[in-house]
Amino acid sequence: ALLEMEENQITLHDLEKGADNPAFSSVGEERLYEECDGPCDENKEERGGEGKGRFSSYCRKALQPVSKAKRFCKAHAKVLRRVVLGLLGVAYLCYFIAACWLNFQRALALVVMTAVVVFFICWSLFKKHCGAKVLLLLSPVWKCFQKSWPWLKWLLCVGHLGGLITWLALDTSRSPDQFISLAGFCFLVLFLFACSKHHGAVSWRAVFWGLALEFLFGLLVLRTTLGVQAFQWLGDQIQFFLGYTTAGSSFVFGNTLIEEVFAFQALPIVVFFSCVMSILYYLGVMQWLIVKISWLLQVSMGTTPTETLSVAGNIFVGQTEAPLLIRPYLADMTHSEIHAVMTGGFSTIAGSVMGAYISFGIDAASLIAASVMAAPCALAMSKLVYPEVEESKFKGKASIRLSSGEEQNILEAASNGAATSVGLVANIAANLIAFLAVLEFINAALRWFGEMVDIEGLSFQVICSYVLMPVAFLMGADWADSPVVAELLGIKIFLNEFVAYQQLAVYKKNRLSGLEEWDGSRKQWISERAETITTFALCGFANLSSIGIMLGGLASMVPQRKGDLASIVLRALLTGICVSMLNACLAGFLHVPTEVGDCVTFLSTANFSSTSYTMYTCCKQLFASSMLQNGTLSFTGAWAGLAESILCLTQCCGHYNHTSC
Repeated sequence: ALLEMEENQITLHDLEKGADNPAFSSVGEERLYEECDGPCDENKEERGGEGKGRFSSYCRKALQPVSKAKRFCKAHAKVLRRVVLGLLGVAYLCYFIAACWLNFQRALALVVMTAVVVFFICWSLFKKHCGAKVLLLLSPVWKCFQKSWPWLKWLLCVGHLGGLITWLALDTSRSPDQFISLAGFCFLVLFLFACSKHHGAVSWRAVFWGLALEFLFGLLVLRTTLGVQAFQWLGDQIQFFLGYTTAGSSFVFGNTLIEEVFAFQALPIVVFFSCVMSILYYLGVMQWLIVKISWLLQVSMGTTPTETLSVAGNIFVGQTEAPLLIRPYLADMTHSEIHAVMTGGFSTIAGSVMGAYISFGIDAASLIAASVMAAPCALAMSKLVYPEVEESKFKGKASIRLSSGEEQNILEAASNGAATSVGLVANIAANLIAFLAVLEFINAALRWFGEMVDIEGLSFQVICSYVLMPVAFLMGADWADSPVVAELLGIKIFLNEFVAYQQLAVYKKNRLSGLEEWDGSRKQWISERAETITTFALCGFANLSSIGIMLGGLASMVPQRKGDLASIVLRALLTGICVSMLNACLAGFLHVPTEVGDCVTFLSTANFSSTSYTMYTCCKQLFASSMLQNGTLSFTGAWAGLAESILCLTQCCGHYNHTSC
């Protein structure tokens, strides 16, 4: 017995090797059970009949049901899985019916989400079971279509072009300001073509399809009632969702800090959003979305799978995270494909920082639309500036395998996402401190140099407002708003978009608060149209500081191609800047101003204890309709003959200055 104990003793050497306890594995359980029937019984016979009977019976009773249950589950795994899924489906169906029965209007969002999920499930089942048969049935039609395509495509192009020209003529005739944005769009495309690396090798299919997809998506989001309402709802839900950050940040930092200090107010949102994105990657939701979007771009534009996947990934993740999706293929990609990857990174923003911009007060729907519109535009302009002249190894590749996370469970994914964001948060905070300090130093130096020659108030913003003012005007901003838009554009290009969005949020807050447009010679806010244009123009990582981030990220993945990356990055940066401006031009062209409503009713029932943009607009309308003739005050238009006119004018004069006051 002593010899047996010495042989079975677990030593430190065994622990280092990781000796396992056999009781915690199914194999161990079965082995232990067999041992209890065999050797255990023999040993117990030697020790005594009474001990043998009790221990053997205990082994059988304790381990036999567990082993049988596990064997049963393994043998019927598919059936059990279907049963569980069926029960969950029935439970959800009961919940869904109850929600709709109690309050259908309240359950409308649930109905839409359920319909989308059911559609894609049915579509995947249809493809799996009936896809091959349908393709076989449609093969004669497809062959006929291929024969007719050479002349049919020209007919479709002429028809679409004619319809587009007619629509543009009718649309711009009602608002001539839109024509300026359209002219700016055409100018930027021609400018990028002039900067093309190989003018004769441009793939016009990729260019025209990319611009067409950008235009169609912009039309859906900014002009159609369904698109406007859908993206407004999505933006509201994201803002509501990001509000949950307060629960964590208030517990860690306290309510006072998160209400008063910017770092504790905006930066925790980056942590929360990064955590959520990591969970979605673990569940495969993000990969599914990226694959679907990249398939649409690849089929329509004829680009390769590698560059298309990276650009599609940039809609959701940052400029260094998206290339990780295609990391195994980066070493063999052509210069044009690398340029497309870089341009996609410069043209979009990451979902994590988007959450921070939304917390500033920037319109969520505009940020989402700008990120999605940038993907096809970035691919199109990339192929215009750096056309493909090499033979790509991925041109005929049917599919590219997406890399996935290494997390073992959803909790690890959430933890890794939060931990990864710490570096991003620190980077944002450090950049804000450094860039704002550098900006203040530059402004102080410029003021000193300006005072030497009697130029007062010279600053970096003033220089940008003059240099980039024509560009801002071409994007569609009013001439009065162009200096402010140009100033923000300069901050975005030469510093970063985080600082620019922060200042844009201040202008927007001033407008919504109903402040006077001018405070002496200083503009306190810009128009709603200029705000929308600026939001789209700033939506991208294309700034000088991002060059180092882009080169550092890609060079760590493919160190053997550092020279190629360095030779391409400046051209990609220029393309990325222009892509954001093209989006801004399109936003200016498609923008529809918000209707103020009936000012008579609004001012008659308004509480003048605080101001708003609607109050400011209506008071300006009231001032414009008032006339002073021979000491008598009269009103024209909707205010003529109303008893409330004088009272409303008096209330408006309490907040705003005008000659009528």
